Amino acid sequence: MRIDLNSDLGESYGPWVMGDDARLLDCVTSANIACGGHAGDPETMYRTLRLAAERGVEVGAHPGYADREGFGRRVIPMQPAEIGRMVAAQVGALSAIAQLAGTRVRYVKPHGALGNLAAADRTVAEAIASAVKGFDAQLAILAISGTELEHAARQLDIRVFSEIFADRGYLPSGQLVPRNREGAMLHDAQLAAKRLIDFLASGKMPVLGGDAIALKAESVCVHGDSPQAVEMARHVRMRLEAEGVDVVSFLR
Repeated sequence: MRIDLNSDLGESYGPWVMGDDARLLDCVTSANIACGGHAGDPETMYRTLRLAAERGVEVGAHPGYADREGFGRRVIPMQPAEIGRMVAAQVGALSAIAQLAGTRVRYVKPHGALGNLAAADRTVAEAIASAVKGFDAQLAILAISGTELEHAARQLDIRVFSEIFADRGYLPSGQLVPRNREGAMLHDAQLAAKRLIDFLASGKMPVLGGDAIALKAESVCVHGDSPQAVEMARHVRMRLEAEGVDVVSFLR
């Protein structure tokens, strides 16, 4: 069995620092890099891309609402076509910096509120998928498992990979537990790793208020913005490899 381990990185900007990108890049196999919307700026993009290139980590664009105050975790009212153009602009910005950094963007994963909306709203999902394909048909999409974005990407013949979260709670619908609810985040690395190992063995994810649901997974996300992110990523990878799982990018 093989699985990718990804994290959301490059989320600093100016003098403000979020997370420990260098140490996380020693653990993960794919990096979702902020594109200047919810976080990130040209210098942060460049530094993160260079760090990823030096470690042989695949990179993807992590576009989000232009809402730095809310860290991209609030829905900003926009028409689907506007969302598509916003995503294309951010992916284009990161792709340009990637050329200067000696690497290239291989996939797209929407961030935060945008990702959650695309997971539930087919119209938004189609707008994002169409924008990605229109920008570069070679790009893949990393989508939350079993969601509208996954379905929309497949309908457009875009390579799509299914993602689950090591450190997030799930609802019976397959959506993530909203961050303002108890059980949204898993902070204990050992418990998170055990849940993941059990999921890989059974194909079923425990949820709040219901029976475990079947999900597909080609990638596992550990959020890079939590205080325990490095410990979580290290422990999850260690446990996966101890179980004989090959931790490698979904693009390889």
